[in-house]
Amino acid sequence: MYKWIAFCLIFISSSAWAQYKITGRVVDSADNKPIPGATVFLANASVATSASADGNFSLDNVRGGQYELVVSMVGYNSYHKVILVNNDITLPMIFIAEKINTLNEVSIRPDPDWERNYEAFRGEFLGRSDFAKDCKIVNPETLNIHYDKVNFVLTATSFDFVMIDNNALGYRIKYKLDTFTRDFHQGIRYYAGTASFEKMKGKPSQERRWQKNRMKAYEGSSMQFLRTLIAGDVAERGFKVLRLIRKPNPDYKGFGNRYIDGLVTKPLTPADYVKRTNQKDLFALVFNDCLYVMYNGGTPVPEDGKNPTGIGWATTNIIFNKPYAVFDNNGVFTDPSSITFEGEWGKSSMAELLPVDFEPGLKK
Repeated sequence: MYKWIAFCLIFISSSAWAQYKITGRVVDSADNKPIPGATVFLANASVATSASADGNFSLDNVRGGQYELVVSMVGYNSYHKVILVNNDITLPMIFIAEKINTLNEVSIRPDPDWERNYEAFRGEFLGRSDFAKDCKIVNPETLNIHYDKVNFVLTATSFDFVMIDNNALGYRIKYKLDTFTRDFHQGIRYYAGTASFEKMKGKPSQERRWQKNRMKAYEGSSMQFLRTLIAGDVAERGFKVLRLIRKPNPDYKGFGNRYIDGLVTKPLTPADYVKRTNQKDLFALVFNDCLYVMYNGGTPVPEDGKNPTGIGWATTNIIFNKPYAVFDNNGVFTDPSSITFEGEWGKSSMAELLPVDFEPGLKK
């Protein structure tokens, strides 16, 4: 249970930019012998390493925030643990157990709709942006895809890591897809999983292109917005937030607008909708209505909230599915199901995905 602490309009977390170290040891749960070569990484980040001959590992230069620590090794069950990093951490011994393989007779029937369903999934998962055109799923055979023709719902999971080459941002991504749902009737898309990022190596010209595209993906994103809330420079970075009042449409009969939305034009301040929690370096969006987030491309917004340049705003509705939405120093929600994005952020797909420890100006 979280308790709220007053949030100052200009607040900079001292550990938001700090770098920490995570150390530990991986052993076999059966005989306590070290497991050299075990892969240790922070889910959805760019930090990874391998255990040494004695099972020890060290993850260095970890940006403060909440992460899922993952340990994997061929022939063993994976280990998962959520950790909050705001100091150097020495973990207790990590025990992983060998997999017990049970061979069952499996009847495999070809799916005549698989190719069509895969193309639909690919478009929804990777997106249809210019970045998506430079993305490739290397091993689509790891995917289980199903389309419900009655309810118009596309679902997918993966039984192994999906390998994605993002040649737009310069990342090779291993993504374990736990769940994917695209409800075409309700207009909802949701996916969740565990990712590991590896930077591609390229010529200097490619490196410059990748860094430029990474900044393009970052600027105006939910990650940048949440980080500006912590740093206290929301308006300076070109963001403006309004109150969105949403009420059910009494005339809705299964088509047309399900809700009636109204905007309050007076801009909100972070103090209106951001709280510090009682846990160090965790914050929360807390608001009675919805939030309407506007971004003008990075031009500072004056106090009257007007856009002096005339540049069009990119807009996103933040809909609360739970009473609050907690986020960390990285600008990442700890429970993605606590909110729903409608609009610009809702269009963002795997092709725009950055590691949660991405730092502007650095080659991460």
